[in-house]
Amino acid sequence: MASVTLEGITKRYEDVTAVDDMTLEIEDGEFVTFVGPSGCGKSTTMETIAGLTLPTGGTIEIGGRDVTNLPPKDRGISMVFQNIALFPHMDVYDNVSFGLRLRKYEQEEVDRRVEEAADIVQLEGMMDRMPSEMSGGQRQRVAIARAIVRNPDAFLMDEPLANLDAELRVHMRTQLQRLHRELDTTIIYVTHDQAQAMTMSDRIAVINSGVLQQVAPPLECYNEPANLFVAGFIGSPAMNFVEGEVVDGGFESQYTQIDSDPEAHGVTPGQDITVGVRPEDVHLERNAAEADAPTKAFDAVVDVIEPMGKEVNAYLLFDRDVEASAEGRGEGQLLINLDPDTEIAEGDDVRIVMDREKTHLFDRASGDAITHSLE
Repeated sequence: MASVTLEGITKRYEDVTAVDDMTLEIEDGEFVTFVGPSGCGKSTTMETIAGLTLPTGGTIEIGGRDVTNLPPKDRGISMVFQNIALFPHMDVYDNVSFGLRLRKYEQEEVDRRVEEAADIVQLEGMMDRMPSEMSGGQRQRVAIARAIVRNPDAFLMDEPLANLDAELRVHMRTQLQRLHRELDTTIIYVTHDQAQAMTMSDRIAVINSGVLQQVAPPLECYNEPANLFVAGFIGSPAMNFVEGEVVDGGFESQYTQIDSDPEAHGVTPGQDITVGVRPEDVHLERNAAEADAPTKAFDAVVDVIEPMGKEVNAYLLFDRDVEASAEGRGEGQLLINLDPDTEIAEGDDVRIVMDREKTHLFDRASGDAITHSLE
C-alpha cells in the first residue's frame, strides 16, 4: 500500500496536450477514479503513472519514491486492462502464477499467493479451467487475481469492466468494492462510466481536455460541482442549465425569473450567469411542497415523456414556440423527474417550480460555480 503523487504532470504529442499540468495526491489505501469523456486524458494519466508512457513534464511518486523515469516493473504497481489478455493456452493457475514464476519465486510461495488471490476473487475450484471455458466475469476475476499475487503498492485499473454486459458490470462493481476493503490497498481506476465512479470511489477526479476539473468525494461533486463541466457531466440525467443575467431582484432569463438577493450570493446586476438545477429538484406546482424553498411557478409545455419504471422523465418546453433540440436539453427546454404514478401527458400545459435550496449559479464567462443554493 502506498500513496501516489502527481506533481505538474504534462504529456504532449506534437501540438496536442493530452494531460495539462496535473497535480494530485492520492492517499495510502484510497480508491480514486479518473472519470471524464472519451479523449479527456484519463487513460494517458494512468499510463504515465504505470510507466507505459513518459510525461513531457512533472514528477510521479509512489510511496514517496520518485518513479518518473523508472520502467513499469520497478514501480511496484499492477495493472488490469479493458482487454483481459489472458494466455489462451494456459489454465487459470498458470495465468495467475505466470508473473511469479517468471520472477523465479519458490513454488511454495507461488502456491500460497495463488491460493490467497483465488480466495479473494472467488475462483476456488476453477484453477484447471481454460479461459475459453469461462464467462467474461470469471475471466476478469482471473486478470484481477493475476494482479493481486504481485502484492503491489497500488493497483491501476483501466476500464476493466467495459467489455462486460450490464448485469456483469453491476456484479463486478460490488466485487471490486469488496476487493478494496479486503486488500486495503491503493486503487486508481479509469472509467467514462459515472455510475462506476460514483458507487466505488472514495474520491473521483473529473478530467476534461487533459485538465483536472475537480477532485472530491462523489456526492460532493454531485451536490457542489466546481464548474459547469462537472455539473453537466456528473449526474444522470444531467443537470438542467438556463442562461440569463443578474437583475436587481435576482435572476432573469427569456423564460424564467427567480427572486434572490444578488449581493448575498456574490453577483452583481448585469452579470451573465447560468442557473443549474437537477431534474429531481424541479417540481410540478401542485407538488411544490416537495421543494424545501420553491420558486415562483412558471409555465411550461410537456414535450416528451419517458417512463423509466421507478420514475418518469418529462422533457418540457418553456414555450410552445421553442424548437426542441434532438437531445431535449437545449435553450428553452427542461427535464424533470416525476413519480411513476403522476398523471401527465405529452402536450399538457403545466406549471413548475424549482427548489431554491438546490439551485446553482455559475459564472457564464469562466464556468466556475458561484453558489450551490439561493437560500
